[in-house]
Amino acid sequence: MPLLATACHVPALSDVPSVPPPPEALAYSLTVPASPCSPAVVRAATRTVLRTHGLVGMTDAAVQVASELTACACAFASASEVYLSLRYRDGTLRVVLYDGHPRHINSRLATACDTRRRAALRVLGCVVRACAGDWGFGDAREPGGGTRMWAVLPRAGASGYVGGREA
Repeated sequence: MPLLATACHVPALSDVPSVPPPPEALAYSLTVPASPCSPAVVRAATRTVLRTHGLVGMTDAAVQVASELTACACAFASASEVYLSLRYRDGTLRVVLYDGHPRHINSRLATACDTRRRAALRVLGCVVRACAGDWGFGDAREPGGGTRMWAVLPRAGASGYVGGREA
């Protein structure tokens, strides 16, 4: 039987340099169960991702924001899971959560639901404001619909955030 050869070189782990990835390479997505334990998982993942990409200064704000969005998504989710996206571009961290809760067609129901969601995100709003960022929610443009919630944290503002500690 002839010996098969390939032109693809697969480097051994010892051949790969251990240079940390730059902040601009931060692009992670995670699907978590819509359960009470998921905010803790998201907090741990967010800490690890930021540390890996050299964005430790943003940790307090980013972990709080990701946790608040996840808790809200899990509370409103009509599906068994929610989807998280973390992206760093142009000096800002973007945290996006999708849940399967459909937007209401009836305007009174939509207003009531939006009021409940906004109240659930009150702490998030304070954190994002303190970081000079932006946040919101609305229809998910993804197939299957649902709701998209997002927060944008500028690096400078998030790095200056001291969450709940005396300065």
